[in-house]
Amino acid sequence: MPRDVSYPHPGEILSEDFMLPMDTTAYRLAKEIGVDQTRIGEIISGRRAITVDTGLRLSRFFGISDEFWTGLQLDFDTAHMKDELARQLDAIHPFEPA
Repeated sequence: MPRDVSYPHPGEILSEDFMLPMDTTAYRLAKEIGVDQTRIGEIISGRRAITVDTGLRLSRFFGISDEFWTGLQLDFDTAHMKDELARQLDAIHPFEPA
C-alpha cells in the first residue's frame, strides 16, 4: 500500500539539508565536485538519480560516508518500486519446503 506522505527524493535532501544551510548554489557545488551544473540541477529537481559517481563526489565534499548518497537513492528507489509492485508482491508467498 502506498504511503500517505511521499518519500523525499535524495535531491530534496541535498538541497534542503545540505546546500541551503551552507548557503551554496548548484553552480558552486557542481564546480567544487567537478560535474556539470545541469547534473546537480536535475538531481535537486528530482529528475535525476544520484549515481555512485555523484554520490562519492558529494560524500567527499560534505565529509560524510561514501555510502550515504547511494544509500538514500537505493532507499528511495526501493520504496517507490514496492509501492508500484504492491499487488504483485502481496500475491507472492514465502517458500515453504515440502
